[in-house]
Amino acid sequence: MTQTTNTMFDPTQFILGTFASNCSSGMSVTKVPERWVNSWDNNLKLAKLLDDAGLEFMLPIARWIGYGGETNFHGGVLETITWATGLLTQTKNLNVFATIHTAANHPVVVAKQIATIDQISRGRVGLNIVAGWNQPEYEALGLDLPTAHEDRYGYAEEWFGIVKALWSRTEAFDWETAHFHLKQALADPRPAGRIPILNAAGSDQGREFAIGNADFLFTPAIDLKRSTEEIAALKTQAAAAGRSIGVLTFAHVVCRPTEQEARDYLQYYAQDNADWAAVDNLVRLQFAHAQSFPHDLLALIRDRFAAGHGGFPLIGTPEQVADGLIAMQAAGFNGTTLSFVDYAAEFPYFRDTVLPILEAKGIRRPAATNATM
Repeated sequence: MTQTTNTMFDPTQFILGTFASNCSSGMSVTKVPERWVNSWDNNLKLAKLLDDAGLEFMLPIARWIGYGGETNFHGGVLETITWATGLLTQTKNLNVFATIHTAANHPVVVAKQIATIDQISRGRVGLNIVAGWNQPEYEALGLDLPTAHEDRYGYAEEWFGIVKALWSRTEAFDWETAHFHLKQALADPRPAGRIPILNAAGSDQGREFAIGNADFLFTPAIDLKRSTEEIAALKTQAAAAGRSIGVLTFAHVVCRPTEQEARDYLQYYAQDNADWAAVDNLVRLQFAHAQSFPHDLLALIRDRFAAGHGGFPLIGTPEQVADGLIAMQAAGFNGTTLSFVDYAAEFPYFRDTVLPILEAKGIRRPAATNATM
């Protein structure tokens, strides 16, 4: 089998992807009629646009219940293993992640699923590991959410230890830990190459898990000065552990020919027509059970949740959006995801106006170069 060179691991690129296109309304908690419809046809159209433009990846959110409000934000979600497999069969260079909750998916099953998709995609599948935080979602699955944050990551550590063993060992083995009791486990097939591993982490326990296990730590960019200090500390911590780690974030794009047009559209969808009931449910749950966002910035975060699920705002002209991305790289981020109110409708303008600026600044190569790697 011929493996595709995985562009996620190219240190010379500021890597770009999209986030949450498998979810209803994407990342924008809005009631506007043009909000994203997460149909298979729309996701496939977007994947082909991204592949042709040379973007590196698509990252989904795994969700089992919505957040209520008028739109029931994220009430409709395409399951990520099947979503990723389908998209990978229809693209050539794009990496597609599957997002997996450790509590809801057995590691022996996941190890075989990812190894199978690795063959199907010729080395373009990634794994995003979620230790869990959303209590109503746990209840919908008939599970108990551990109250201690370290317990969730302790479970995830055991879970991923099994996955790594299955991907590396060639003889059957037993596995005895607090949560798992395996007898004569063995995986065949195993991945042919390196699987990109991503983990979103805000707490100390989460960051220790990511530094020990992941290739990419996914974290919000609330303030780039604050991010610069955090990223430097994270990379120092990783180096002390004998590892290197890329740091990714997520951003929301409103790119228009003039800044006023972009600001007007932001006001229209993220203020005048925000689904505030869903926003408040989402923020309440995040701050009750997760540690992804700094609690001292709640007021700012509430508005950003309406606009793009708390993502860093890239609002303005193509030049202003490009400047924002360049500033993110300067802060130490290795890349970011992007979201739009309507991904497939808005991405072509970003592709045609922003990507050439990034290429001219030397933080990305033209798409044709990526395709030949």
